[in-house]
Amino acid sequence: MENTANVFTQINKLGQSLWLDYIDRHLITSGTLEDLVKTDRVKGVTSNPAIFEKAIRTDSSYANDIRRLASEHLPVEEIFEHLAIADIRAAADILRPVYDASQHRDGFVSLEVSPLLAYDSTRTITEARRLWQSVSRRNLMIKVPATEQGLSAIRTLIAEGIHVNVTLLFSRHMYARVVEAWLAGLEQWAAQGGNPGEVSSVASFFISRIDTAVDAQLQERLALESSASGRTRLQHLLGRTAIANARLAYAHFLALMDSDRWRRLAQLGAQPQRLLWASTGTKSPDYSDIMYVENLIGPDTVNTLPPATLQAFGDHGKALNSLENGIAEAGAQLEMLDQLHIPLEPLTEKLLADGVTLFTTAYHSLLAEIAKHAPGTSAPHSSTRMTS
Repeated sequence: MENTANVFTQINKLGQSLWLDYIDRHLITSGTLEDLVKTDRVKGVTSNPAIFEKAIRTDSSYANDIRRLASEHLPVEEIFEHLAIADIRAAADILRPVYDASQHRDGFVSLEVSPLLAYDSTRTITEARRLWQSVSRRNLMIKVPATEQGLSAIRTLIAEGIHVNVTLLFSRHMYARVVEAWLAGLEQWAAQGGNPGEVSSVASFFISRIDTAVDAQLQERLALESSASGRTRLQHLLGRTAIANARLAYAHFLALMDSDRWRRLAQLGAQPQRLLWASTGTKSPDYSDIMYVENLIGPDTVNTLPPATLQAFGDHGKALNSLENGIAEAGAQLEMLDQLHIPLEPLTEKLLADGVTLFTTAYHSLLAEIAKHAPGTSAPHSSTRMTS
C-alpha cells in the first residue's frame, strides 16, 4: 500500500496523468471509479467499442435496461447509445471536480465516433456534434481516428470548441499532421473570439501493437540468422520499437512547445495537446507487465491504462522521468530497423487500418450481444450510427 501511494504521487509530480482505459456500470455504481479518482490514481477515463463490448457482455446489470429499451421498440443501435451515454455521463460527473481543479487539463471521459465513419469527414463531424450535444457534459472528449479524413474533422471540431481525443495514432508522420490540424483549429477558435484555454485535446499514440508487429518480423529474421553477431543485433531490437517511436514523437512535441506559434496560443491561455500513450497493456509474456508505463513517463503526457496494468504499476512500478533520457537512443534504434529493411511507416499505416477494422468488429459484436437480451430485436449487418 505504501508503494501504491508513493508511485502515484510521484508520477503526478513528474507531470504525467494516468487515465483508466476502461468503463462499465459496475465500475461506477460500486464506487470503484470514485475511489480511484479521490486517491489521485486516475484522472480520466477512455472508452472504445471493444471496451463497451466487454462491459455489456460481462456485466449483467445492463440486462434489465436492455429489455426495457427494447420494449420501447428502439433499434439495437439506439439501445446501445442509451447505455453508453448513461455510463459516460455518470463517469463524467465523478470526474468533474478533477476537470475544474485542473483548469480543463484532466477529468475527461472519452467517447468515440463510429469506426464505420472513420473514412468520412463530413459524417464524422456531424456525429461528433450530435454526441457532444447528447452527452451534454463539458468534460467529454470526442474520439476521432487519425485517418486522412479524420484530419479535417479534428480541425473543424476544435474550431467549434469541442474537446477532441485523436485516436489510433501509430505514425510520427501522421502525428505531425494531427498537431497541425489541432493548431489550425485552435487558432480559428481564437480568431472567432473563443477562449483557447477552454478547448482541450490529446493525441492518443498507440504503443504495444507496434512491438507486436515489428517483433514478428524480427523473429522471422532470427530464425534465419546464423551468425552470433547478427542474432545479438536482432535480439537487441526486440520490444524496443514502440517505446523508441513514442520517444521521438515526444521530441516533436517538445520542439513544438518551443515554437513561436505555440507561444502565441499559450499566451492566450491555451493548453498543450498532450501525447496520450494508448494500448499500454503488455502483449508479450516475455516483457515486464509495466514496461509501457515505466519507460514513457514525462511532463505533459497522459498514459491510459487498462485496470490490470494500473494495478500492476501501483504494486511494483517506479516513477522516473524516462521519456527525454532515451530520445537519442531511440533514433539509433529506428535507424537500425531501416538498415534491416523493416520500414516503420508502411507498418503503421497497416496498424491504423487494422485498428479501424478491430473496432468495427467489436461494435458489431456488442450489437449482437445487446440483441441477445432484447426480445424482438436483431443486430444489423451494418450501421452508420454509434456512440462508443
